[in-house]
Amino acid sequence: MTEDVRAYYAGFGEREWDRLEQMSDGRIEFDVTCAALAQYLPPGARVLDLGGGPGRYTIWLAQRGHRVTLADLSPALLVLAQQRIREAGLDDRVEAITEADARDLGAWADGSFDAVVCLGPFYHLPAADDRAQAAAEVRRVLVDDGIVFIALMPALAFLRRTLALPDERRHLLEAGFVERVLHDGVFVNDVPGRFTQGYGVTLDEVESFFAHFGFEQVALRSAESLTVGLETALPALLADERLGALVVELAIAHAGDPSILGLARHLLYVGRCRSTP
Repeated sequence: MTEDVRAYYAGFGEREWDRLEQMSDGRIEFDVTCAALAQYLPPGARVLDLGGGPGRYTIWLAQRGHRVTLADLSPALLVLAQQRIREAGLDDRVEAITEADARDLGAWADGSFDAVVCLGPFYHLPAADDRAQAAAEVRRVLVDDGIVFIALMPALAFLRRTLALPDERRHLLEAGFVERVLHDGVFVNDVPGRFTQGYGVTLDEVESFFAHFGFEQVALRSAESLTVGLETALPALLADERLGALVVELAIAHAGDPSILGLARHLLYVGRCRSTP
């Protein structure tokens, strides 16, 4: 699993950096996520950006006075992150850039961080034991009352992407594919270079899963909010200064609306550590 995911993201390079700025749906995802970070992070927090790839969130956090450690599976993306962080003049705010697996945070002692931002690893852990290990490790490296931001993908998002992509639709007719996605949350894709080894959640499992590891849910938001399905319209909307500002404002304001969570492409779970896990 690890090698498949590492290879998938290694091929992205600049595209993964650009996605959150140049792709219309990525822009909304970034703005909604940053709004949550701004709302819940304490000032001057020590933050682990786990699965932070090329460092766009690391840079955003460092620019706002947080002390950041960036960790990711992909050495190629970490090289790009180091370059971008240096260009931004933020070397002094980024404590480390290191390769790490979310299931093993042994490089850091218990209670090392005030917050963990984990915007990718959990939807690449189809095995239940791996998800449990990652959740336990995240809790371990957080201080009591620490805050966590974890990206998830709903199971329905995997079916929607399969419906949308002509060369992946054949999976829908394969024995067990739909049932495996809907009942087990497991998404496996044999198209070379595409997203694979995914795990999709159901909404009713999220709060209880993280509660088992000592977290109290603070918020659950759709990263794309009300713009899901508007991908072709978004470039024109965002190009208009007034309309673009309104779209972002509406997306942030309604990201937690229960009526849109199930059709999100990405969910953002915000949780706080209970004093006694």
